[in-house]
Amino acid sequence: MRLKHRLLLLPILSALAAASISCGAEHRDDVIRIGVNDVALPHWDVYKKKAAEQGITVEYVNFTDYNQPNPALAQRRIDLNKFQHVRYLANYNARNNDTLVPIGATEIFPLALYSRKHKSVADIPQGGQITLSNNPANQVRPLLSLAAAGLIVLRGNAGWDSKLEDVDTSASKVRLTPIDPTLTAQSLSSVDAAFVDDTFARPAGLTKNETIYTDDPERPELKQYINIFAARGADKDNPTLLKLARLYHDPEVEAAVRAETGYEGIFKNNDPADLQAASAELEAKFRR
Repeated sequence: MRLKHRLLLLPILSALAAASISCGAEHRDDVIRIGVNDVALPHWDVYKKKAAEQGITVEYVNFTDYNQPNPALAQRRIDLNKFQHVRYLANYNARNNDTLVPIGATEIFPLALYSRKHKSVADIPQGGQITLSNNPANQVRPLLSLAAAGLIVLRGNAGWDSKLEDVDTSASKVRLTPIDPTLTAQSLSSVDAAFVDDTFARPAGLTKNETIYTDDPERPELKQYINIFAARGADKDNPTLLKLARLYHDPEVEAAVRAETGYEGIFKNNDPADLQAASAELEAKFRR
């Protein structure tokens, strides 16, 4: 995803022609199917070419619903997915008693608050409206950012499990409206500001000119928001899948990603064991 909070893209499951899982296409053992949510981006063509050079045939399955790629992976309809961050995966595992694991880091994105009405956070009026994803897995980081920016007050200790219910509405400057993440960019015409995932910000034409706040993605506590390749737990040491996860950092692939309009990600190369430890720690918290 590019889930920035990457995660995670709506209710219809769509797939590319020959790689479609919705039409019941038979899964060939010599093909690695990767579930993504942004298959139209040019870097996936470069990635597929580089994989072929290493003797690996890749097919993409494009999902328009964040709720589908992990079940598809668990059900062996795909072999890898790349759409989510560590926190999203941990939450999914806890909620579904699943055992998917991160096997490679891709990038982390600065969390951006966009506005087409104001030039700075200070310009947002008392009672202003801000939209954010209605997915709880993608709300913690925006909430912490809004608190840091002085726009909301969180009751208790702000932390990994902060939620909308913790917002002290009477003491906060703004009102928060959770909506489907695919609609956040569109909402900018009627609200004061919105947190828009990079997946939707770029197609909507959002740039730094509309950005009024960003957090620092290099903070250690934000490791949970590193985007990843995920696999089934039984396949975490599969050499072909590990090679494909590393392939995202091939110089030609990274260059293709950077060349895409509006890309502001920061590539990360965390070891799979490091990512798995972070995911397991979060998963244990979610299960409490």
